[in-house]
Amino acid sequence: MLSEFREFISKGNVMDLAVGVIIGAAFQRIVDSFVNDVVMPVVGLATGGTDFTNQFVVLRDGIKAAAPYASLADAKAAGATVIAYGSFISHLIQFVILAWVVFLMVKAVNRMRRNQPTVVVVTTPPSA
Repeated sequence: MLSEFREFISKGNVMDLAVGVIIGAAFQRIVDSFVNDVVMPVVGLATGGTDFTNQFVVLRDGIKAAAPYASLADAKAAGATVIAYGSFISHLIQFVILAWVVFLMVKAVNRMRRNQPTVVVVTTPPSA
C-alpha cells in the first residue's frame, strides 16, 4: 500500500493539484479585494450610496434586543436572526468573476491543446 501511495504521489498530478489549490487560494483573495474594494463601492454609488456589507433583514430580535441595529455585526452580536442579503450579493459577484476567469482559463488551455500538432506513431510489422 505504501508503494502505491508513493507511485500516486510521484505521478505529478498531486503536485499539479497542490499548486492549483495554492494559486486558487491566492487568486480568491485578489477577487475578494476586487469585489469589496472596487466593484461594490461602484454598485453602492449607483444605488444611491448603499453599503452592501451592512444590508440585512432582521427575522427575529436577539436576546439583547436593541433594534434597529446599526450594523450587521451589532445584530449578530445581539443574537438576532438575520438574512444578510448584502453579503450574499457580494459573494454572488465574487462567484461570477471566479467562474468567468476559470472559464477563460479552460478555454485557453483547450485552444492550446487543439493547436498542438498531433503525433502519430506508426508501427511497421516485422519483416519476414
